[in-house]
Amino acid sequence: MEKIDKLDRHILNIISKNARIPFKDVAEECGVSRAAIHQRVQRLIEMKVITGSGYHVNPKFLGYNTCTYIGVKLEKGSLYKDVVPEFEKIPEVVECHFTTGPYTMLIKLYARDNEHLMTLLNTKIQEIPGVISTETMISLQQSVKRSIPVFE
Repeated sequence: MEKIDKLDRHILNIISKNARIPFKDVAEECGVSRAAIHQRVQRLIEMKVITGSGYHVNPKFLGYNTCTYIGVKLEKGSLYKDVVPEFEKIPEVVECHFTTGPYTMLIKLYARDNEHLMTLLNTKIQEIPGVISTETMISLQQSVKRSIPVFE
């Protein structure tokens, strides 16, 4: 795995706070050329240090008012590889994690309301072969959302 240096960390620190900042401004703050910033960012993307740079859309403005975390228990952990593609078919599922602890998997999904959530649970999630139980936790409010800090 290729290492990242002090300049890479400085660049990451700047762009993680504002992904829309022009490279010329990053270059000025770092004391290097715009071309150097472009090359560094491209390398960081290729290394998969930077994994995204899109806009975040607030689900509530699309009518998805219920954010839910669902603990999923499978018959056996090895079914994970078969269950993930089934979750990928459900557009409301935005995250899926293979976990330790009481659940085999933890998924995050958005539903329009409780009725929509119940439909997703009863007709989609609990119908997936290998799923033996689920536990639903509705998020009442997101209090913290941030990226991991980049220390220089």
